[in-house]
Amino acid sequence: MSKNIYVGNLPWSATEEDIRASFESYGEVVSVKLIEDRETGRPRGFGFVEMDDNGALEAIDALDGKDFGGRNLKVNEAKPRAERPRW
Repeated sequence: MSKNIYVGNLPWSATEEDIRASFESYGEVVSVKLIEDRETGRPRGFGFVEMDDNGALEAIDALDGKDFGGRNLKVNEAKPRAERPRW
């Protein structure tokens, strides 16, 4: 079973490889997805990491508030996306 983890307050220079390297020391990383702006393609400063359950809990505890590229990470279990009305 795997957990999806929200990772926020990322520096613009962060890459998926950087994030994967930080999380791999806590367990197997299944996937990393950094979110980009639809119009400009620039990073939005957050993303998601999917990991095995035990590793995810350890990573959340260890990395939340940790300095990463000069910024303090916000790391927690991702919540399901809320339904938005389609206009």
